[in-house]
Amino acid sequence: MSAFDPKRTSYAYSNARQLCCNSLRMRTLRIDDVRVPKSVATGIAALVVLLAVSLGCPTGFAAESKRVMLLHSFGLDFKPWSEYAKSIRSELVRQSPWPLDIVDISLVTARSSDEDPEAPFVEYLRALFAKRPLDLIVSIGAPATAFVQRHRQRLFATTPMVFTAVDQRRVEYSSLTAYDAAVPVRIHYLSAFENILQVLPDTKDVIVVVGASPIEKFWKEAIGKEVEALASRIKLSWTDELSFEALLKQASALPPHTAIFWELMIVDAAGVVHEGDVPLTRLHAVANAPIFSYDESFFGNAIVGGPLLLAVDTGRQTAAAAIRILNGEKPGEIRPEPVQFASPVFDWREMQRWGISENKLPPGSEIRFRNLTAWEQYRDYILMFIAAILIQSALISWLLYEHWRRQRAEILARNTMSELTHVNRVATVSQLSASITHEVRQPLATMLANAEGALRWLEKANIEEVRESLKDIVSEAFRASDIITNLRAMFKHDVQEKTPVDINKLVSSVLALVVIDLQKHDIELQTQLDEQIPQVLGNQVQLQQVILNLIMNAIESMGSVETRVLRIKTELSQPNTVHVSIEDTGTGVNPSDVDRLFKPLFTTKARGMGMGLSICKSIIENHDGRIWVSPGTNGGSIFQLKLPTIANKD
Repeated sequence: MSAFDPKRTSYAYSNARQLCCNSLRMRTLRIDDVRVPKSVATGIAALVVLLAVSLGCPTGFAAESKRVMLLHSFGLDFKPWSEYAKSIRSELVRQSPWPLDIVDISLVTARSSDEDPEAPFVEYLRALFAKRPLDLIVSIGAPATAFVQRHRQRLFATTPMVFTAVDQRRVEYSSLTAYDAAVPVRIHYLSAFENILQVLPDTKDVIVVVGASPIEKFWKEAIGKEVEALASRIKLSWTDELSFEALLKQASALPPHTAIFWELMIVDAAGVVHEGDVPLTRLHAVANAPIFSYDESFFGNAIVGGPLLLAVDTGRQTAAAAIRILNGEKPGEIRPEPVQFASPVFDWREMQRWGISENKLPPGSEIRFRNLTAWEQYRDYILMFIAAILIQSALISWLLYEHWRRQRAEILARNTMSELTHVNRVATVSQLSASITHEVRQPLATMLANAEGALRWLEKANIEEVRESLKDIVSEAFRASDIITNLRAMFKHDVQEKTPVDINKLVSSVLALVVIDLQKHDIELQTQLDEQIPQVLGNQVQLQQVILNLIMNAIESMGSVETRVLRIKTELSQPNTVHVSIEDTGTGVNPSDVDRLFKPLFTTKARGMGMGLSICKSIIENHDGRIWVSPGTNGGSIFQLKLPTIANKD
């Protein structure tokens, strides 16, 4: 590239670079609407790449950067131009396909009407860019634009230029050359002042803040002419003859129905230069009237709002024009439309401060910085909280209903069980009627025989034999009484009282009831009762029924087998737990039925009700115990139960 003039090769460079980038993405090449095979296209692409290498393709190869100068009207920190500059720089970097070398130059002479300092400044710029000319100049603001136009032939005769961030009234279109493109804005002062009257209809006076620099004097005249149509409604006052300190003093004591319109304050009447946010911030702190403006750069910390010029809009259009020029388009042929006001935007904080109702805002207005209510700020959380409360309430209600329903069902799982228990006892006693009849008849017969013997001994005056006979009568009478008492207890409907129970005696009392059945079915009885086991706390009749049911089931299961042995064992299987096992040598239980054996209405008997073992399970669990079945050692089944002792209950 050192053998070429950069200005003469810039267009060729741009076009070659674009072709290079396109060719790298190409799968087929279309020439005069004829589809070229991929292999041919690949060869053409290779030639293009070789050409691009010689010209410096930036995609994948070393690329020469584009040199762009941002010419500022006043300095790097003068609003609103500083905000436009930030947006333009950001958009240039974002949109540019090339590396950019951006240089910032400030035209400080714009602060004064004296043009004599411009001559040495021009010489400075010529020397600065003599060895490496600029690819593009972007002038920001009207003073920078005017400076370039005055010295173009002498300084930047053929350098492409974009005039931006300047009202179209400040662009001398007649002086534009083929190397110039303008991206102007259009400030509608009449719309800005009509906005003041719309949101504050009672406004009578408007203080227009302008300084004493040449550009500020220009805008004072422009504003006066454009707003003249509102002369019958408002009176304008100007600040160009005041120092800024005098302006602050006046703004703190303005009469009612007054508004402030912020145009510019670059240089005040005392010659003091004001940069950045400081002047507007100080004015906002003391003013007793609302402040309006038309530029977004002043929005967010001082002005009420309205239709605004957005820096991002200007930055986007300026960067687009700049990229087109750097890519080879002729600047003079790029004529974008002026950037207009965007939709109205208002600061909620200023609205609250000055009592501006939302009903007064123009249609389509946006309100920012609103202090959200608790509902607006946490609506999603509140809705989730309410939903959670409702769900919890519904869940609690459902749980309460379920609790009530279960309690009611349990009162009915208890009444019905009591009925079924009674029925089961009646059925069991019915089956044992023969044994019971025999058991009652036997002591009665013994009593009768003893009584007759006693009479005979009395006739013989054998007192000792009479005494022994009477003792036997008393003993047999107690035995019959116990049998009848047990029968009456089993027939009682509601038996709930729990008392200390001796399991061994309980087992023995049941065996006394079934002795005839054991003899009738030729069943061998084997007992192993641990005399050291402690008592359990329970209902004797209910526990008696459990043992009776299990023994009767065992007797019935051995009806079809040859070897018939019933083994009953009690022991202390672990501390504070009594273990009772009833083993038979019957047909056993099908393994598939083990899990269902204790469920209501399940039976393996042809005429069974399916309630006996279910009742047994309920009784044992009501005593905080456990009942289960397992296969016997020599066939048959072992029904086992565990009950806590009285010590364990304590």
